Amino acid sequence: MKQIHDENRTYRFLLPIVNWMFRRSYRHIKYVGKENIPTDGAVIFAPNHTNALQDALAVLSINSERKVFVARADIFRNKRYAKILRWLKIMPIRRMRDGANEVLQNDETEDRAIATLREGVPFCILPEGTHRTKHSLLPLGKGIFRISIRANEEFGKEKPIYIVPVGLEYSDWFHLWDSLVINIGKPINVTEFIAEHADLERPKLILAMREELTQRMREQILWVPDDENYEKNWEELRKNPPKKLNWFPKHRMPKWLLLFMLIIMSPLALISGVLTLPLWLAWLIIRWKIKDPAFHNSVQFVWQLVVIPLTGFVALPFWMFLQEYMYLARKLNKEEETTSLLK
Repeated sequence: MKQIHDENRTYRFLLPIVNWMFRRSYRHIKYVGKENIPTDGAVIFAPNHTNALQDALAVLSINSERKVFVARADIFRNKRYAKILRWLKIMPIRRMRDGANEVLQNDETEDRAIATLREGVPFCILPEGTHRTKHSLLPLGKGIFRISIRANEEFGKEKPIYIVPVGLEYSDWFHLWDSLVINIGKPINVTEFIAEHADLERPKLILAMREELTQRMREQILWVPDDENYEKNWEELRKNPPKKLNWFPKHRMPKWLLLFMLIIMSPLALISGVLTLPLWLAWLIIRWKIKDPAFHNSVQFVWQLVVIPLTGFVALPFWMFLQEYMYLARKLNKEEETTSLLK
């Protein structure tokens, strides 16, 4: 029986294209700490979750390896979507909010995750369970720890199991074509951690691992305690920025030069836009129907990924012009909270 982690020729062909398009969707993208990714064991990536689909794509783009992901189970209810998601190597995972009976069905997902790790294919789970546009962390779910402990029980003597904390920092959560830093922290060697805490029963072991991973994830992001003083603390952080706020590189191109380039590009962009107008109008309608703004750039990216290759790149000039125009318009207006972190 074909497994979700198995090699697929079409997937292998499309993966570099998706990664290339993802990197081109940001003006600046920076990978920090790739050397922290272990090469001698099973790897579980644990990123923070602030930007819907873009977070998974960011992890996918770290290297050229195929990876298996999990996503909330309700989006698998449509059989057509479920088939596509499984081909993309995404499995359903039930959350406590789905109901206790639903959570009991996670055994199959855990089995597939462990089979994936056994075969040396990286696995990614966003342990917060839901996305939120805050410089903070939600309490981590237990699924990532149950999977890592079971994997260690089944083949930990053959090779170690690692959880790799990943910090995703966007200069703008709601628009593409800005900056993204992907910070890869020091991994937790689960096999060693369990051996060092052999006296702990499983519930307490999970709590200890959760505390350790939470701390390591906080170190990879601009973390602000999520309490009643969050807004005040965030404002203070903006006024007195630590070195981490300098992750985002300075945009060297003057606004006047960017404006000049837009004028030069405009004739070609106009032709491209007219030829592909129905497609872009469809994108605007779909985007308008999505109420959560954190999903807007994910929808835009998927639309670009499909439309640009299908149109023989006729849509590319308009896409580039649109991105540059939107970037310039945001810069000429009052800086938004997240884009103000730029130098």
